[in-house]
Amino acid sequence: MAATTNPHVLVVEDEQKTRDSVAEGLRLEGWQVTTAHCGDSAFVELGKAAFDLLILDWMLPGWDGLDILQQVRSKGNHVPVLLLTARQSLDDRVAGLEGGADDYLPKPFAFAELLARCRALLRRPLLSTGPALSCGDLQLDTRTRAARRGGQEIPLTPREVDILEYLMRYQGQNVTREMLERDVWKQTRRFTSLDNVIDVQMMRLRRKIDVEGVEPLIHTVRGVGYRMGPETT
Repeated sequence: MAATTNPHVLVVEDEQKTRDSVAEGLRLEGWQVTTAHCGDSAFVELGKAAFDLLILDWMLPGWDGLDILQQVRSKGNHVPVLLLTARQSLDDRVAGLEGGADDYLPKPFAFAELLARCRALLRRPLLSTGPALSCGDLQLDTRTRAARRGGQEIPLTPREVDILEYLMRYQGQNVTREMLERDVWKQTRRFTSLDNVIDVQMMRLRRKIDVEGVEPLIHTVRGVGYRMGPETT
């Protein structure tokens, strides 16, 4: 599944001039941009919705970029991350990439290069370069559209497969009803709300995926939407 044509990006940067400049440039490209000035505000935004890309400054007050990255990855969130930093040594680049970043851009940088790197990251399939997606003991083959849990095949409707693939690609992140409406139902304008339709489809999917006796993988996030993955403590 490719990134959406209007990707939602979270820019975490404490320097206001840089943050505003990057956000403005991305918005001019037609992208949706949310900003955060520190680690705490970044975690608030990450808890509200899923993002297609995270642009993360390394040097932040409080939580630094690597701390945030570690927390993001520990929750099973595989959002592509572009790490920004004034550190330019080889050891620093290695530390950033080994810490879970997908790419690294030293400061100062040209916006054109940042945009090119962002586009390259968005072209990468989420979570997997192959057709097989997994979450715990649940597997989905996106070519055959067959789902299995604990080795047992799960009969799903075409729409249920679409929803499941979307949740699995964004596992560890909160997925809103608006995201499902836009990316699964392909309704870009809300002429009428699909919230009830989505909730019914999710209820049916959960009955098939989270049967009695197994660990629940699909969770309702009150006031937000849904999240897929093992229950976090």
